[in-house]
Amino acid sequence: MTKPAWLTAEFIERILRDADKDYSISVTNIEVKLATSKGDNYCSEMYRVYFDLTRDDVGKRVSKNGTILVKVASTDQQIHKELIEDINIVDNEIKMMTCTLKDMESVLKDTKLSGRCYYTQRSNPPVLVLEDLAPLGFRMADRQNGLDLCHSVLAIRRLAKFHASSVFVIEKKPKVKKLYSKGLFDTRCPPELSKLFVNGVKAMTKVAESWSEVSEQCVEKLKSLQNSAYSKACEIGMLREDEFNVINHGDFWVNNMMFKYDDKGNVIDHIFVDFQICVYGTPALDLQYYLNTSPREEVLIYNKNLLIEEYQKTLSLTMKKIGCKTCAPSLEYVKKMLLEREFLGFVVASVSLPIMIVDRDHAQGLDELASDGEFSPKAYSNEAYKIKMVRRLKEWNDLGIFD
Repeated sequence: MTKPAWLTAEFIERILRDADKDYSISVTNIEVKLATSKGDNYCSEMYRVYFDLTRDDVGKRVSKNGTILVKVASTDQQIHKELIEDINIVDNEIKMMTCTLKDMESVLKDTKLSGRCYYTQRSNPPVLVLEDLAPLGFRMADRQNGLDLCHSVLAIRRLAKFHASSVFVIEKKPKVKKLYSKGLFDTRCPPELSKLFVNGVKAMTKVAESWSEVSEQCVEKLKSLQNSAYSKACEIGMLREDEFNVINHGDFWVNNMMFKYDDKGNVIDHIFVDFQICVYGTPALDLQYYLNTSPREEVLIYNKNLLIEEYQKTLSLTMKKIGCKTCAPSLEYVKKMLLEREFLGFVVASVSLPIMIVDRDHAQGLDELASDGEFSPKAYSNEAYKIKMVRRLKEWNDLGIFD
């Protein structure tokens, strides 16, 4: 690993001094390590910086060890460049972490939605310096195993609070919704992103031909959708002002959340990370993305309705508690909303899910995924992926979403 030349003790010292308005802070002996592996993060490099810190405290000098995360957006490949410039993923995250999330957290009071942001830099290169949540007891779940029922329920309840607080903030500051106007499913997205989704649906369709459990009729429908699936998803996912809308996290899956546990290993807390693709629109965007990437298959088979009910109940209670003027959607509305956007779930499961659960040895970067070549066949030959998709393709085919 080659760390950025500018990532020095002096850089960290300056940031901590400015963030805490404490110019007695001194930082020495830094050590920089990669904080994520290939396949865990697609738009940036994350570094964990260990350091020694001293500062004045009530007339005496105190010392401690510290850690901090430095997130550097990738700009070396065309798709990274387009995501940064066309979808404004860096600006999105900066606006969320320095402004909107603070307003949302202030309303919730008892809920921490994200870690602290110490420093932001929009270019040359784009950088965010963030609180390291690991010392607070938070850690990621296993992206390949997915979330069991306890983790899934906690995550869906926290998502409901995230959405509810965004409704309150937008009621008070209507212009905020215009800050988050472009997500993953948008006709204005760059060609490289469209190519990524087209390649993914084609790869899934090709491997589905070899699955005897999938009917020939279904495969033929998939073939006819290969080139148009992403544009159709964009049309389905577009903002409709007359509907119930929220600020969506936009990329709500296992690796963009962290969990905390008690001494017995029971999960007790949840927090969001990575706010690059936040977008104002139907909450079905987050719900379909989450349901089709994160819970374990047995959770979806036996408890999908429970998760939807927990979401609606928590959303309604939270909106009432914090004083939203907007009426919370009923359970019937949420179910109807999800059914109408089921095609989004199909696209997410076809393109995002396989690269989320692939073995690290076969993980690819965004530039590889969006190239003219095919997705790694290893991502789609994964037996766990086959089990998930065979069941879903039958269900979607029966619902008529491919017609």
